[in-house]
Amino acid sequence: MLTIHHLENSRSQRILWLLEELGVSYQIKHYERDPKTSLAPPELLAVHPLGKSPVVTDGATTVAESGAIVEYLVRRYGDGRLIPADGSPERLAYTYWLHYAEGSFMPLMIVSLIINRIETAPMPFIVKPVAKGIAAKVRSGYLDPNVKRNLAFMESTLGQSPWFCGDEMTAADIQMSFPVEAAEVRTDLKTNYPNLQRYLQTIRALPAFKRALEKGGPYSLMKK
Repeated sequence: MLTIHHLENSRSQRILWLLEELGVSYQIKHYERDPKTSLAPPELLAVHPLGKSPVVTDGATTVAESGAIVEYLVRRYGDGRLIPADGSPERLAYTYWLHYAEGSFMPLMIVSLIINRIETAPMPFIVKPVAKGIAAKVRSGYLDPNVKRNLAFMESTLGQSPWFCGDEMTAADIQMSFPVEAAEVRTDLKTNYPNLQRYLQTIRALPAFKRALEKGGPYSLMKK
């Protein structure tokens, strides 16, 4: 039996969505984050040495990393679905966005999360101005310009087609859902990036997306 090791409020939610789109039979093993640290529980170490989610086990096979899981599931269970034809321009775009999600954009969202925590963390009075000063320089000199450039790039892409790889939804769109949701809690998509907002509204209306939410449980991303 295919099992998805599902950590609450995590990237594993999009793997549930992918499985629902593919119509694959699976079971879910739920894990809760530590209420103080928000980290994954140590039980996940028994599944994979890094102790993170998502992880899927399929018989004797264990696959970690969202992109690798998406590729594995589409290849094994997709039967040609959710992936453009080999050799097509859409296939090249598919490969790009599948890797862009975690390779280019999500590191920026992680830095944003860390900076937010530095700016709001309790600390000695004498240290606070120094810490906030460093955080402000990182934000203004690196983080904000790069986030805006990437959001503009994604916005422009979705201005040319309804999905990241063209006129048809692919597994790369499922992979991109988490980065766009992460951006949603950190910026005003509705005002500044209407195509990205439209994209989220579209996927949230999909029956498979709704079923994945029902099975995955409450889902919200951290602002800080």
